[in-house]
Amino acid sequence: MKTIKTLSVLALTAVLFTACGEKKKEKAEEVMEETAEAVTEVVEEQTTPNIVGVAVGNENFSTLVTAVTTAGLAETLSGDGPFTVFAPTNDAFAKLPEGTVASLLEPASKDALTGILTYHVVAGKYEAAAVIEAINANNGTFTVSTVQGGTIDLSLNDGKVMLTDAKGGTSTVIMADVAASNGVIHAIDTVVMPE
Repeated sequence: MKTIKTLSVLALTAVLFTACGEKKKEKAEEVMEETAEAVTEVVEEQTTPNIVGVAVGNENFSTLVTAVTTAGLAETLSGDGPFTVFAPTNDAFAKLPEGTVASLLEPASKDALTGILTYHVVAGKYEAAAVIEAINANNGTFTVSTVQGGTIDLSLNDGKVMLTDAKGGTSTVIMADVAASNGVIHAIDTVVMPE
């Protein structure tokens, strides 16, 4: 679809070049560039889903998607943001003691589930390069405040970003910079826990 729009813009420009003098040619070039930029922006907006859309489209996040839906956070994480989400994979949730996930998905546990999930979300967009730069600039540890209200310490271990939660538990970023229209997702191998 992007190709068709681009070809249409180019065809229109060719017609304008043939019919116009030099000044009109320059104006047509400006219009073509502005139109191409606008079309590109629209296409990019339509093709990059938000954080929830990205998670829904990745089978490794199915447990997270279920939890986000149960906690009523889908609308929030679909908002403008930007957000950085340290997203536990299905394997990360599977590391929790048996029955924990099922218990958290019960209506009576909604507040606890919401607290855990929002502990994985940071306001702002922090791509991997910026995180590593911040860690190095802060003597090896960069502390981020979560939407839940707690903090997570970020550090490096063998070149990989590590998270240390409020209870001293750790998690490793196993896939960084998954782009979303309203932020970025970093997949992690262990669920981190607030106090």
